[in-house]
Amino acid sequence: MTGRIAAGLLILAAGCATIAVIVLGGRGDEPATRDAAPAAVAEVTKQDLADTTTATGIVGYGRERPLAAAAPGTVTALPAVGSTVRRGGVLFKVDQVPTVLLYGKVPAYRTLRSGVRGADVRQLAENLRELGYRGFTVDDVFSKEIAQAVRKWQKDLGVKQTGMVEFGRVVFQPDAIRVNDQTSGPGTLVHPGSPLLTVTGTEHLVTVRLDETEYRLAKIGATATVKTPAGEPVQGKVATAQFVVNSDQGGTTTKVELTVAIGAVGYDRAAVDVTLVSEVREGVLTVPVAALLALSEGGYGVELADGRIVPVRTGLFAGGRVEVSGQGLTAGLKVGMPT
Repeated sequence: MTGRIAAGLLILAAGCATIAVIVLGGRGDEPATRDAAPAAVAEVTKQDLADTTTATGIVGYGRERPLAAAAPGTVTALPAVGSTVRRGGVLFKVDQVPTVLLYGKVPAYRTLRSGVRGADVRQLAENLRELGYRGFTVDDVFSKEIAQAVRKWQKDLGVKQTGMVEFGRVVFQPDAIRVNDQTSGPGTLVHPGSPLLTVTGTEHLVTVRLDETEYRLAKIGATATVKTPAGEPVQGKVATAQFVVNSDQGGTTTKVELTVAIGAVGYDRAAVDVTLVSEVREGVLTVPVAALLALSEGGYGVELADGRIVPVRTGLFAGGRVEVSGQGLTAGLKVGMPT
């Protein structure tokens, strides 16, 4: 026996309405046949099928992160909100001594001086080379040649030429930063750990939060289309994806937070529609999900216009249709639909 499926996980996956159940006869691999042709039909189509979800996102520059003072003193200079600081630029000054931005993944956590070793030493050497200083080998050892290059760099910065980089005089960040806010101001007395700035990356990002059941969309590099407030589509790609847990009086909820990288769009903190694509199947045969029949021997089939039941293999479900393949199945055939 065969029966037309009713809702279930197929309906959840495809977002379709519930379909009726019809009982039919059949045996083994032989096509089953109804006594009468279906009253309603739909066409088998060959098309591209995409699993998409549209959600609301907020344009910005990604997650904020704080920068804090590493030494006590009085704040004497801060960069303007909205400004960009790049490699070698001054992030802030405490007692008129600058703290400089350098690029690297390992955070600054100690004084760098002759004899010390580690990935942070290599980062320092790479930055000195990129800033135009030469005469040393880029490796994990703080050599006397690196110390000499540091002295030249310190002379150009207008600070005491010690040949070592005291803790708190550089901040390592992965790339250039954008100043999001000032959490202190000039004249403020600060202590180690006192927050001074919040910063972000410099690339426009759209932040989207989805239900955790939609984690299939959390694919780094997946394509996305952002509809601007002016109605123009902007193409982007998923840059980051992570689970975010929120707790409040109503309980705990888990969301999937995505950021979509887009080009400069000329506005900030705007709500936009984001269409995310998790999977695309090109040039496949499809039928409406409601046309599927559940076969008693397992699997699914479709009913042809002459009443025959043809077994099919299903693939991607999207937009109310399902990818199908089966013997003799071609574009243009008519298949039965529930009435």
